Amino acid sequence: MRLKHIAFALLVATALTGCNDTLDSASIDLKSVKNKVEQPLPSSILAEMQKKNMPRTSPIMIRILKEEGKLEVWKARADNRFEVIKSYDICAWSGKLGPKVKEGDRQAPEGFYNLTPAHLNPNSKYYLAINTGFPNRFDQANGRTGSNLMIHGACSSSGCYSMTDEQVLEIYAFARDAFKGGQTSVQLQALPFRMTAENMARHRDSQNYDFWKMLKTGYDHFEVTKRPPEVNVCEKKYVFNQQVDSNGTFAAAAACPPMSTPPALASALTSYDKTYEVAYKTALEKFDGKVWYEPTEAERKAVVADKRKGRDIAYAPTGTSLEAGKLLSQSEFQEMMEKRMASQNKPANTVLASAAPVNFRAGSAADRMKQDRLPAAGAQSTGTVPTVTTAQGTTTTVPIPAQNPLAYAAPPISEEKKKPFWKFWSQE
Repeated sequence: MRLKHIAFALLVATALTGCNDTLDSASIDLKSVKNKVEQPLPSSILAEMQKKNMPRTSPIMIRILKEEGKLEVWKARADNRFEVIKSYDICAWSGKLGPKVKEGDRQAPEGFYNLTPAHLNPNSKYYLAINTGFPNRFDQANGRTGSNLMIHGACSSSGCYSMTDEQVLEIYAFARDAFKGGQTSVQLQALPFRMTAENMARHRDSQNYDFWKMLKTGYDHFEVTKRPPEVNVCEKKYVFNQQVDSNGTFAAAAACPPMSTPPALASALTSYDKTYEVAYKTALEKFDGKVWYEPTEAERKAVVADKRKGRDIAYAPTGTSLEAGKLLSQSEFQEMMEKRMASQNKPANTVLASAAPVNFRAGSAADRMKQDRLPAAGAQSTGTVPTVTTAQGTTTTVPIPAQNPLAYAAPPISEEKKKPFWKFWSQE
């Protein structure tokens, strides 16, 4: 009889444990949230942070992958490397792939942005919001305009990255805790897609390709180091992790000062680039004669139309480009564009103009490699570089930083107070 009682007790305990797990993983009931600004992160996330050796108030970085419709929160471990702690499906983003250029174009920003405590808006009409910081120095230097572009709740967007209220509650908490820990600037990397060789080859004919190659340099630096790169702007372009002498300064529209990539980082990037070039050549051959059809916002919304059922009319999920896009032959692409123009009651002679993002470049894979080659990473170091596994599976390394970083690409501060970032790469 005692054995039966013990077995029953164990069964009840197991059932309760399962129930608790289910409740803990469920969405937060917003009605139970008394103070959304100070709402703690769920215990499941805190447990995962502890498992990954991430201090609760260690720095974070936010990465948006527009095509996939993903928002990732990366957090620093105790060894100062960053790792994904949570990935969210973006509920709504407007426009299409490509940067925001002017006010009213409904485009969501792409680029590298700094989020400070001042960018947090606890009183947003979209539950909670974090201003993206658009336009930044790069945007301003290139004449791009727009305002009030946010990461916010409500799942409704016109140039913003909109989440559900439950999601933004957590994202806000991640940022709040990091700022409480001393981080002064959270880096936001808003990217069109994961900048792998295959994705770059798939989008090789886009009018935004040169802009994306520039963003890819920063993406590569992060993939190699797993630390947000230091971002500056000169000659109206982004530059990453560049060291200058004591007299050198960066001005967004002025000529770049003499600068160089730290040798250990340059060596790691050179190794990374070699693997990338092999993968890119393979991808070009795979997509030879094919064109990626980028869906309209309406086409993306149609894919997830059923998600709106029973919701407020303002709730407008937009789906992902990967779900609604297609890989087509050149003739199929032109046919799709003609149908699009016809549906918009536009003359047929506007088809080619509207298809300007596609530039069918002929040539072999080798020729395309020459056309699309990325800027050189810099001189290769002859020193020994510790090991890190890159996204492509190669093993390269960079020295582990000596201390926990509290700010990345922070707003300008005096040179006396600012520790040069490349000292993080030094073993001295």
